[in-house]
Amino acid sequence: MKEYINFCRNIVKSSYFLPLTSLLFLTVGLCVTNRVLANNAVLRSIFSCQAQGLGGAIPSVKVWYQNGTNLSFIPAGETIKKVWLDDPSEVTLDFDGPMCVNFGGQEGGDCENSAASVIHMRRIEKLDIPGLPPRSNNSKTLLTVVTEGGGRRKLYTFRVIYGDGMPEYNTMAVFSDPPSSSENPCVRIDQ
Repeated sequence: MKEYINFCRNIVKSSYFLPLTSLLFLTVGLCVTNRVLANNAVLRSIFSCQAQGLGGAIPSVKVWYQNGTNLSFIPAGETIKKVWLDDPSEVTLDFDGPMCVNFGGQEGGDCENSAASVIHMRRIEKLDIPGLPPRSNNSKTLLTVVTEGGGRRKLYTFRVIYGDGMPEYNTMAVFSDPPSSSENPCVRIDQ
């Protein structure tokens, strides 16, 4: 027992113990902080009029390899009626409910009762799809979404940008415009 106590005292008195312990705690702290910061950046929000481009800019949404990105119309109370993705060679789309789809002029799905409110996008390795031009260095495509809510139809366009590295957020939520006429949510948004 006495040898064990002396061994512990010798480790604590060692000139290497304190720097190694500090380095260990610093490394663990940085890893935990990085994960916490990544998990806190879960949601980005945008007003409906901004997402429609009425602020003078097309909003962008990023997709990454590691995680999918959700585009949610739930806060706006809208359902998705139709979606177009100009270049489907690097992004997969999924929906949280039935959707009307159109492939080569043939409709499929439930076009009368489309009830999705969320589009889930995920980046994939580039596929060679005949008929699509080869992608240039600007790694983006256009996503067009038609929604319906409150008896009105709306047209949204999003620039889909391909991200590398750790995802910056998981969901972009589209909110209804504020009811107050004094607020102007459709000021030009920075990209």
